[in-house]
Amino acid sequence: MSDGRDGTGRGGDHGVREMDPPRSPGVEPQAADPKDLRNMRERERDRERQVLDRIERVRRRGARVREDRVTLAHGAGGKATHTLIEAVFLESFRNPMLELLEDGAVADGLAFTTDAFVVTPLFFPGGDIGDLAVNGTVNDLAMCGARPRYLSAGFILEEGFPVADLRRVAASMAEAARAAGVWIVTGDTKVVERGKADGCYVTTSGIGTLDRPVRLSAASARPGDAVIVSGPIGEHGITVMLARGELDIEADLRSDTAPLNTLVDALLDACGGGTDGTGTGTGSGGNGGGAVRCLRDATRGGVATVVNEIAEASRVAVILDEDAVPVRPAVRGACELLGIDPLYVACEGRMVAVVAGDSADAALAALRSHPLGSEAAIIGRINDDPPGLVLLRTSFGGTRIVDLLVGDPLPRIC
Repeated sequence: MSDGRDGTGRGGDHGVREMDPPRSPGVEPQAADPKDLRNMRERERDRERQVLDRIERVRRRGARVREDRVTLAHGAGGKATHTLIEAVFLESFRNPMLELLEDGAVADGLAFTTDAFVVTPLFFPGGDIGDLAVNGTVNDLAMCGARPRYLSAGFILEEGFPVADLRRVAASMAEAARAAGVWIVTGDTKVVERGKADGCYVTTSGIGTLDRPVRLSAASARPGDAVIVSGPIGEHGITVMLARGELDIEADLRSDTAPLNTLVDALLDACGGGTDGTGTGTGSGGNGGGAVRCLRDATRGGVATVVNEIAEASRVAVILDEDAVPVRPAVRGACELLGIDPLYVACEGRMVAVVAGDSADAALAALRSHPLGSEAAIIGRINDDPPGLVLLRTSFGGTRIVDLLVGDPLPRIC
């Protein structure tokens, strides 16, 4: 599988066409033997099957942490993060609720989630660590189909951290909570020695109520479903990276951090979600009557990580269209300079929705009717083969595998 690019990232032929071999005057070239063409196609399919078989064998081996010490890559949301979670935390804490590895746990009519924020710098265009912490927790609850209600907040402060900056963070959290319709009702504060906390870390947990009888899951995607992203991707990650001032790149960008709970409400009101068996929902997707199969906010690891998680959990193929993925020119330009694929760059106000194919237009209209979803787009479809993989149809007409993120190109962005 190739996208037709060479190592420079440009089209492989660079405008040079291979010449036909010379032939004698009056002699017509012979048509290719259909049998030879069939044999060639079969050999290509065999090679592709061998690659896919090797990938599947590696996945079946199970997660194993090979490093002796934790690295920044273990916090990037990609392969290293998944390995750490499965080999250490899931192995230690294994239970039926945790094994689902969703954005939050759902039980007894409630959704519960927790998160930690270590972004640097603490303040960046469009937001700061405070509203990032509130929005991130609100969004995890919303991705479960829950209505966010109450949050806790824990602060780890470094000795010498300016009180004025702490007030600024707290004010930002208060404003974000008001915008999302939640209360911050409990918390904790710890102070560590100078140089031990990079100024300020924030941890948050949240509780939401399941007011709709919906059940959204990464394991619910089915062939024929549509994959929708709620807006242009990569703005948060690139904004934070440029705000560090380490790169001689200027771009008019702001973080997309925002609470997505009202956007989710608009989508579920229009299409319904996979239900718990009570059969509510207006879509014809067959998942208990609801058309919305799965929702995920595309944070660490970006859209690529989200769709890989869905492909693996549902044992389906996700087929993306590169030209359909919305990316602002400033983000695309910065990514090209940095050598980063926008699909792997974190968002903090964008979500990926998997929706029954016959409800895709209604879902897109519902999202576009909301200010946070005005640039929503259908970026791909769910197929049945090859199961567990994400394929990207490139702008050059080829196809390539989109795997989980390897390494950590943008550390400490959330």
